[in-house]
Amino acid sequence: MRRLFLAFAVLASPVSAHELWLEPQDYTVSPEATLNVQIVNGSDFEGQNLPYLPQRFVRFDDVVDGSTFPIPGRIGDIPAVQINELPEGLNVLVYQARNATVDYDDWETFVRFSEHKAFPGILAAHSARGFAEEPFKEVYSRYSKALVAVGEGTGQDSRTGLETEIVALTNPYADDTAEGMSFQLWYGDQPRAAARFEVYDRSPAGDVTQTFYTTDAQGMVTVPVAAGHTYMADAVLIREPAEALAEETGALWETLWANITWAVPG
Repeated sequence: MRRLFLAFAVLASPVSAHELWLEPQDYTVSPEATLNVQIVNGSDFEGQNLPYLPQRFVRFDDVVDGSTFPIPGRIGDIPAVQINELPEGLNVLVYQARNATVDYDDWETFVRFSEHKAFPGILAAHSARGFAEEPFKEVYSRYSKALVAVGEGTGQDSRTGLETEIVALTNPYADDTAEGMSFQLWYGDQPRAAARFEVYDRSPAGDVTQTFYTTDAQGMVTVPVAAGHTYMADAVLIREPAEALAEETGALWETLWANITWAVPG
């Protein structure tokens, strides 16, 4: 039976925020194999598999050793990624979704969400902008990555140009992970310091543990990992939308979601 355990800074009434992540069927494949990857929308490593729909994404690429290759697909395909003849090395899949909106039907839902994602001062900022504690609209964007080893899986993750991005400083398929894996969180051209870094750890038995970390002054964090486990990390920022975007969507706030998935070989 699948169970969810929540560790460190648990909320009294946590909000199950919906992530968007890339989930390979296998995180390590041979160069001759077909790589199948789902685009998943959900929470706690469970959700709905989405089809390959170009109208829903800004970019969908495979980055290998500094070279970028658009990921091919057929409209409606599930799994969304079904490709072979991948280059050997660490393949970093990069997906940027188009903007979408969500309606907060009540104020308390936003309060719980802001606490869960650790947005200090956002409630006061909402009031300072002259907004009431009532339902409103938010616009959001997703920036998701997955680390896949093809062959030996050697190589390093790096910045790929996403507006907010998690960069793995450790290669789980080629580096020693005994002391954990290191990551750096970026927003624009600057490391994002003192940000909540949320990690989901799925064991081989299917149990999922959620743990909160905080990035240091350089936007870095180290996460303990275990062989045979699969992981997802998430970091969300909130900001006032640009005037044009606010007018287009009617949104009062904008959130940007960075996400990355990987596995540690057993």
